[in-house]
Amino acid sequence: MDGFPLSDIAKDLGGELIGDPALRITRIGPLEGATPSTISHLSNPRYQSQLAGSHAGCVIVGPALRDAAAARGAAIVADDPYLYYARLTQWWAARTRAPAPLGVHASAVIDSSAVLGAGVTVGALAVIEAGARIGDAAVIGAHCVIGADAIVGAATRLAPHVVLGSGCRIGERGIVHSGVVIGADGFGFAPTQGRWEKIEQLGAVRIGDDVEIGANTCIDRGALDDTVIEDGVKLDNLIQIAHNVHIGAHTVMAGCSAVAGSTTIGAHCQIGGAAMILGHITLADHVIISMGSAATRSILKPGQYTGVFPIDDNSAWEKNAATLRQLHALRERVRALEKKTP
Repeated sequence: MDGFPLSDIAKDLGGELIGDPALRITRIGPLEGATPSTISHLSNPRYQSQLAGSHAGCVIVGPALRDAAAARGAAIVADDPYLYYARLTQWWAARTRAPAPLGVHASAVIDSSAVLGAGVTVGALAVIEAGARIGDAAVIGAHCVIGADAIVGAATRLAPHVVLGSGCRIGERGIVHSGVVIGADGFGFAPTQGRWEKIEQLGAVRIGDDVEIGANTCIDRGALDDTVIEDGVKLDNLIQIAHNVHIGAHTVMAGCSAVAGSTTIGAHCQIGGAAMILGHITLADHVIISMGSAATRSILKPGQYTGVFPIDDNSAWEKNAATLRQLHALRERVRALEKKTP
């Protein structure tokens, strides 16, 4: 690839360019192993030792590292180098990725009552059912299924093998990766005489704008009301969102985490990988759940929370858990008693 001159990058993305503006960049890469045509970034001070020895043609740095970066070659100085790097990847992808072919593949099956906006792409063997609406410039990948009366917002991209169930909707500029199922039945059954009677799931799923959903993630439809994912939420791969969950705007969840039914997660929360959120609880805005932790009760104060308790007979577990919560107070009482003991 012939690449792009540094001047093009700085012109479009800003920052202070130090060095030869005509230097051509052919790839974005890490400092380690970079070549003279690579642009790298340094946002974590722990890796500052790699800067001087890197062969990168240009390095994106913050103001504190301006002189160190300039001493070794070209640099772009940005207030937030990690954010600059993120925007650079978008800029690069827009210029190097082959666009999806416009139009509807001959093998796609589209009901006559479905409505497709301008510039829509529909891949091979996709199915769009009755009453569905696809917004302008949306991309429906091969083998996708868009259920009856479902809605896909403008410029949203569905990778191959995505299912958007009947009556469900996703907003504009979304990205949905392969294997995602939106609108499967929630897990609802009534016990009766040693067996389970199905509770029909009559709600849907409502997803806002600018949401990204990782591969093989499942978002269940609501039992009565809808499951709701607000604007800007980012979900990793292999996540389970149960029926009637409500996730607030710009919350992020890492892979293999799961949320049980009817739980409300606030805005700007961070849920670590393999974390478990029990049902029928509430997490306030700006709550962080560490990876592998289990949120077993409502958390109404912002902050980071960590912990999991070993499995045990339930009655013993409840007693031990109650004692554990008093452990700090018990320790202080013991210390006070020790001070009084001659």
